Amino acid sequence: MSQAVTPYDAHILVVAGTVPDYVVLARQLAFMGVIHCEWKTSGWQVVQFADTLPRLHLILMDIHLPYEDPFQTLAKMRQHPRLRDTRIAAISTNGDREEIAQVRAAGFDGLLRKPFDPDQFPEQIRRLLAGEAVWP
Repeated sequence: MSQAVTPYDAHILVVAGTVPDYVVLARQLAFMGVIHCEWKTSGWQVVQFADTLPRLHLILMDIHLPYEDPFQTLAKMRQHPRLRDTRIAAISTNGDREEIAQVRAAGFDGLLRKPFDPDQFPEQIRRLLAGEAVWP
């Protein structure tokens, strides 16, 4: 992504395994002014339906979804023409040094730790939308 996108103009996709996980993120994004927020329960769904989705500026993907290897999923997303330039940040409850190194090496654009820090979260999203990487 070459230009920063405002939260109001951004199309953000949340990949989360449960409704409560999605709702937490959607509420925090809405509080920032994000009005275009979609949800998929797996990264594979994102790849499968990429051609039917709007232009995505940011994907926030839980990397601890059952039955899914987040690194294989990321590789598939990066291969898809519609997703190739989309910023993709990992979401994790862990976020230790080893996991950060693994996520970074895989090609994610950042990692956000759960529970989200309400003081840092908006700035992390703005930075991702501006094309910056965000790491703990």
